[in-house]
Order: sequence, then structure tokens, then C-alpha cells
Amino acid sequence: MQTDLTINGTTHRVDIENDMPLLWVLRDRLQLTGTKFGCGVAFCGACTVLVDGQPIRSCVTPAAQVKDKAIETIDGIHSEVAQAVRVAWTELNVVQCGYCQSGQIMSAIGLLSNTPNPSTDEIDQYMWGNACRCATYQRIRAAIQRASKILEG
Repeated sequence: MQTDLTINGTTHRVDIENDMPLLWVLRDRLQLTGTKFGCGVAFCGACTVLVDGQPIRSCVTPAAQVKDKAIETIDGIHSEVAQAVRVAWTELNVVQCGYCQSGQIMSAIGLLSNTPNPSTDEIDQYMWGNACRCATYQRIRAAIQRASKILEG
């Protein structure tokens, strides 16, 4: 079926099956490969994108389910919060292997967009479910705290 999806501010007409996961539309149909495939069962968080500002796992979300919503991916998010997160990630050298980072960053953007000054516990709870094979969790937490300070000015 033909479906219009608004991704990173641009409307794309795509031909999809009714149950096709959003991840495969992004990667295979639109070549937006920043969003990663990790586990395929919404456990690792590598496939995280924002839908109407909320992080979702695109590997288990049917694209047809989000057709009337604003979808943001790591490939095209340019908000003030996104910029602060990117700066903090770079300053604190968060990335090790990097595979999980698009999902980690998208979740961090979701958190800071909704909770501008999160506590350590709020960060840990919000980011739970974003697996990092390299165990950079302390650097991720520190980068979220740093991004919060950047946003404060």
C-alpha cells in the first residue's frame, strides 16, 4: 500500500506492506541508515527514533502505525537539544565502537526534550533498555548531564 510518512520534516511516499517495521522503511526504502538494526525485538535500543517527540523502537513499530506522526531520525534531527547532545557526546568522548550510539543519542534527545534537567535516577530509568556493548553507560550519563548544562546556557 502507498503510505505517506513525514520523516525529518520531509514527506515520503513509500510502498509498504501493512506490518512492515518502520526500521526497514527507513533503512531499505529511504536509505536513512543512521538508525541501526540491533536485536529486532525492541530490547537493545539501537533502532530508536522519535515519533511525535517520544522515543520508540522502530524495529517492532509498523510503519503504517506512525503514518500521521512526525518521525525524527539521527540522520536529520537538528533541534537545539540535538545539538547540545552531540556537543556533549563529542566533549566527553562517549563513543567507543559506536554501534548503539544513534539509539542512545535519540533517547537522550527525547529525555532532555521532556525533562531538561534530569536527575541521575531519571537518566538511568529513561535510558534503561538502551544496550551498549562497550559499557559506556557512565560516559553516556555524564554526557546527558553535560548536555543539560549546555542547554541551561
